[in-house]
Amino acid sequence: MTQREAVLRLDEQWARVRSGAAHAEPGESDRLLAELIGALREPARTDAECAARLGLRLGDLAARRFAAGDRAGALSAIEEALRHAQQAAGHAPEYARWYARGLINQGVWLSWPLSDDARLPRHPLGTVAESGPTPMERAAGERARDLTRAAVEVWASLDQHDPVNRRGLAQAKVFLGDRLAELGFAEDAVAWAVDAEAGFRRLLLAAPGAEEAQEAEEALDHIGRQLELRLRFLSFDSLVSLRAGGLLPERLLPQAVVAARIQGVAAPDIAARLGLGTEQVGTMLEVTPWLAVWRVEVRGADGLWTVQERPWHGSTEVRDRTAEDVAAELVRGFMDSPDYPGDSGLWRIRLWWHEEGDPAGARFRLVIGPDSAAGTPS
Repeated sequence: MTQREAVLRLDEQWARVRSGAAHAEPGESDRLLAELIGALREPARTDAECAARLGLRLGDLAARRFAAGDRAGALSAIEEALRHAQQAAGHAPEYARWYARGLINQGVWLSWPLSDDARLPRHPLGTVAESGPTPMERAAGERARDLTRAAVEVWASLDQHDPVNRRGLAQAKVFLGDRLAELGFAEDAVAWAVDAEAGFRRLLLAAPGAEEAQEAEEALDHIGRQLELRLRFLSFDSLVSLRAGGLLPERLLPQAVVAARIQGVAAPDIAARLGLGTEQVGTMLEVTPWLAVWRVEVRGADGLWTVQERPWHGSTEVRDRTAEDVAAELVRGFMDSPDYPGDSGLWRIRLWWHEEGDPAGARFRLVIGPDSAAGTPS
């Protein structure tokens, strides 16, 4: 048996362990993976398949490190993995697929601090957020975005008659949308998510097998949730731009109409700029509620802000009302309540759509005090 054959046989052994087809204790699997990586290094210098497999197995090592909480170790391993994977990517479509998946994984691990435990953006407002990412986190997020965009380009360069490549391209677009959302580029994130959604719907229409159909349905559910979230951070101009570009799905039009109304856009203007009938917009506003969430705070003598008890910290569903409409009613109610600190007190109100978040994301913000009788933005 040649050295190359021995190495590839060892790779097959690891593949069975990795897939669960063969059992190995944790220590034994670690040893096997380390042995395989070491054995692949020399032939990878001149052999495209060995280079591709070395990249793949270093990627496996990176995934294991990340799962164990070693993000730095994972990033080091995937960096090396991609050098080998890129070297081999042009030799076979399968190697290119491995390379593209590695790029996506590197992007996920680089951008990890930009998402919360539910894998939603911590700073969806980007540079205007009051508690944005650190410069190092943002730089890592920007590199993650660029790597994911490169993965999209790799998938797009492959034969799109192959459903595997079409599915890979659609998945890569989902990840690119996620990376953009983490950096606060909500409009671009929506555009890529809608593009990906169209790709997965085409895959479903192609009558795939049960497993492929389930994967596509799960992806569509994920994209749907992401789109609903991202629309909440779009300006009316962005909604209009997406609509003009065919990137605002019909099912999301009611939410887009509500988003515009929350921002204070009049129904006739919504209808005109989104290309809808006035009656249609009126019906959407009448039947589609939005959740207004507010918080009133009073500043004490020590300079600290204290959140007031209910009803001044709460939420309610409303229809066909702007954020300013809801907030104005709350302001009047608070000023007439026993909790009002008097004309010499300083207090503020913030109102969000759906849930509390970054102050910069509040749909209405006002600070009221003795030096600002009419209130000033908070």
